[in-house]
Amino acid sequence: MTKKRILYGFLALFALYLCYLAYIFLLSPKTNLQSIYLIPKDAVFIVESEQPVESWKKVSESDAWHHLRKNDYFSELTESIQKVDTVFNNNHKLFEFFDGRSLFISVHMISPKDYGIFYVLDLKRIAKLQLLKTYLNTLLNDDYVMSKRTYHNHEILEVHDRESKETMYLAFIKNQLVASYTHTLVEASIDQYQEPVLGRNLNFIEVNQKVGHEDLFRMYVQYHYFDDYVKRFTDTPSDWVRRVSENFLFSGFYFDLDKNSTLMANGFTNISGTNEYYLEALQKSGTAERTIPTIVPKRTALYISYGFDSFSEFYKNFEKVQQNDPQQFESYQNGIEKVEKFLKIDVKENFVSWIDDEIAVLQIQSRISKGKNDMALVLKANDAEKARTNLDFVLEQIRRKTPVKFKTVEYKKYEINFLSIKGFFKMLLGGRFDEFDKPYFTQIDEFVIFSDNPNTLKSIIDDALEGETLATSKEFRDFDDKFESESTVFIYSNVPLFFDNMYALADAPTQQKMLKNKDFIICFPQFGLQLTPEDDLFESRLVINYQDVQEVKKNTQFEDKVQIPNSKTQSADPVEITDAVFDLRPIYPTDLNADTFNVKYANGTTKFEVELKDGLKHGRYTEYYLDGTEKMTGRFRKDEQVGTWRYYNEEGEQVHKKRF
Repeated sequence: MTKKRILYGFLALFALYLCYLAYIFLLSPKTNLQSIYLIPKDAVFIVESEQPVESWKKVSESDAWHHLRKNDYFSELTESIQKVDTVFNNNHKLFEFFDGRSLFISVHMISPKDYGIFYVLDLKRIAKLQLLKTYLNTLLNDDYVMSKRTYHNHEILEVHDRESKETMYLAFIKNQLVASYTHTLVEASIDQYQEPVLGRNLNFIEVNQKVGHEDLFRMYVQYHYFDDYVKRFTDTPSDWVRRVSENFLFSGFYFDLDKNSTLMANGFTNISGTNEYYLEALQKSGTAERTIPTIVPKRTALYISYGFDSFSEFYKNFEKVQQNDPQQFESYQNGIEKVEKFLKIDVKENFVSWIDDEIAVLQIQSRISKGKNDMALVLKANDAEKARTNLDFVLEQIRRKTPVKFKTVEYKKYEINFLSIKGFFKMLLGGRFDEFDKPYFTQIDEFVIFSDNPNTLKSIIDDALEGETLATSKEFRDFDDKFESESTVFIYSNVPLFFDNMYALADAPTQQKMLKNKDFIICFPQFGLQLTPEDDLFESRLVINYQDVQEVKKNTQFEDKVQIPNSKTQSADPVEITDAVFDLRPIYPTDLNADTFNVKYANGTTKFEVELKDGLKHGRYTEYYLDGTEKMTGRFRKDEQVGTWRYYNEEGEQVHKKRF
């Protein structure tokens, strides 16, 4: 009888426990709180996953992640994430139970040079089980100390790691578990619990509602704080970062990872109401197929394409959206009218009428100095002859009305001219184009190319003639195929080249960090972002390629093919002198109307001088030793060596000659 009573009693207790669980999971009021409401308002990046364990497993098993984990600095930056990885592995059964519940991870700047990571896990109804808080103690051993404190009527658990001296802060807010190694983020979450900011931001909601959910994970970017994040790495002001922060509001992407560790994302982006107008005009002006890569050099670090149904349609929209700011529109009109009246030209007829459906900004690896940014603006013409005729007319008006006496220069059968209208492109297209103040320009087929440096135009002509363009690059074509053929905005970066350019601009501490981590940056050799209009948003596609870093380093297609003889190792012994001494380094005069060009040694004496004609080597060439003694003499005709060239030793004796 006693055994039966015990059994009945146990069954009764079990029944009561089942009723308790049924109440909690089925009958209790639904007072669930959305995870996004607890994320502090100053998040730069937000990552969301519905299957955090499964998603993390896929990421952590990828080749890209295994490569990145070898990097000490990257490990330091992702320490918090890797700690979660350790907890996942050590408590897999627990997190299998949590899987299927929404996990948010956000990044916040907590000081000018440091950031914190914040976690929110939606526990749903299991948060009502007090046993869950108790279970946290089972995760701990003697290496940890747990304490509790109250902040604004919420209990914060503090888990201190004796070895690392770090503390994880956790709090249960309704159905949510929030956590961070930065206590101020947990406190900020509690502070805005009653009046959430980010989760009720209409611009964020607009993007959030458009982003899908059947994916690896989702990521949101809040651009208002993006420039603060970038300042962590460099104090050098970045104009493009500032523009991104000012012109865009939010992006939302849903990500997937293929077997080659290529990260692909689709999503949406909205723009600020105070943008630089051309973005809003672009949003209303359609798309175009990208054709400018047919003349873009392979050594391009950054290619930014703007496409539209027609440039005239874009220009009409550009004028229209500026009318929302009467003061800005009046200033814009006054600028156009001033140029038209002074030069007696018609901007719409002489420029707008011949521009077709794509313009592009290029940042190109310089052939002159490593890391230097060569910039170019490319306008595709709807009629090559019409473009040439109108530009010739504008040049003639400039010659008549201004003291500029620039003579047209011919380089390899292409004309290079000078458009002396200060700030013209900034006035015509907005602040994004203020880098092209008083540019030189040339025309290759239907493409008109502008640059403030004529040598940039020469190098583009060289590469186009040699077929060294993006359109002939299999790597670029394969990458480009991952996007729609038509776009409104398309951004492509060759990361190794872009790295070199950014390295040259960075401050000394940042250069040290970049150099230390170069292998862990260039292992993603291609980056692409595409924007196309979708209602009042931009539909967005992001692709980042991963490649084994040794394979990236083997790619030598961007190295300078010109072999420069080292004069320090050249002997004056006639037996060792060869024709290679007459292989000269290319020169890049910026004044195409100059009669001579020279380079000096550090002590001020002349290293070499050469006569010029139309920016080309034409006439006598003389090279000197450090003490002023002649080293080499010869002549050029239209950039080609001609006649007899002579090489002398330091005693002035001729030791070698060659007939060209």
